[in-house]
Amino acid sequence: STIDAISEHKQLQLQLIVTGMHLLRRFGMTVRDIEADGHRIDARVRMQRGDDDPLDQANGLARGVAGISEYLVNAETDIVLVLGDRIEALAGAMAATTTGKLLAHVHGGDVAPGDADDLQRDAMTKLAHIHLAATRKSADRIIRMGESRQHVHVVGAPGLDDLFDIPRSQHRSGCRSAMVVHHPCGRSAETEHRVMSHVLRSVRSVTDDIIVVHPNSDRGHSGILAAIDDERSSQNGHNKLRLVKSMPRASYLEALAGSRLIIGNSSSGIIEAPVLGVPSVNIGDRQAGRERGGPTVIDATEGYRSIRDAVSEATTMTRQRRPISPYGRGQAGKRIADILAETTLSDNVRRKIR
Repeated sequence: STIDAISEHKQLQLQLIVTGMHLLRRFGMTVRDIEADGHRIDARVRMQRGDDDPLDQANGLARGVAGISEYLVNAETDIVLVLGDRIEALAGAMAATTTGKLLAHVHGGDVAPGDADDLQRDAMTKLAHIHLAATRKSADRIIRMGESRQHVHVVGAPGLDDLFDIPRSQHRSGCRSAMVVHHPCGRSAETEHRVMSHVLRSVRSVTDDIIVVHPNSDRGHSGILAAIDDERSSQNGHNKLRLVKSMPRASYLEALAGSRLIIGNSSSGIIEAPVLGVPSVNIGDRQAGRERGGPTVIDATEGYRSIRDAVSEATTMTRQRRPISPYGRGQAGKRIADILAETTLSDNVRRKIR
């Protein structure tokens, strides 16, 4: 929604840089989804190689800063927009500030430790000139970090912008499928394998119709993938486990709206699922501290019994859409575009002189 709003704005010209997992076949080569949307891709910057190795992340960050910086200078970019806490966004943020561009950051001020998510998110907050917070609490946290109040804006979460267009007919109360979206937390493959095995075993106790989305490329992802392979081979095709490397946004939201529950440690279970009324089981500490979008979020530890009990509780919940969320009502993309268009491209803003 943000890309569309920028593209359609009369005072803005969209430049789109594609990097990270979008360019990796192991994670779905989702650059093709961007192409299918009809957006022109102005630069492709290869970062990670897809290895489950800490050096792949570090070297990928370095490649990202170098490649993105080269494009920004050659394209005479004015403002760089990044979202969240991943190293792809951090690479864009570092490239922007070291080449003298203004940096706008979406979802700053959130709290969710992840692997090194909080560290990277807060680093981008201090680098950024324009802060586009998803909630009032996040905005207040950014101000307490010393950022100028006049450059902190509450815009909501862009992830909600498409949800309010989903027809109520797709919110099926009698559905049986469960979505599993579980990411690594930077630990050993063995640890991530054990936790993911608990997740799959728990979901199988309530349904055999399971959609599993590939984890992201953070450290430990090979353990999660191995647990998925183990589950699929152990069932000998008797269950309906469907594995997808990635899903186009519209397809993902439709699948989520039609699911009995979502389980894992993705922010999608915290932000999007409550608006749709889909019960979510949030596992472990990856999203610890993030504001819950509603009462349908159930927290569990990484132990099997805790996960099993939370899954059982989720299946008894009555589904009900929540049009009100701390993350807004679905106009974030347009608000972001308007704020960027109104931003003064001055040296004082770039140097954060109040």
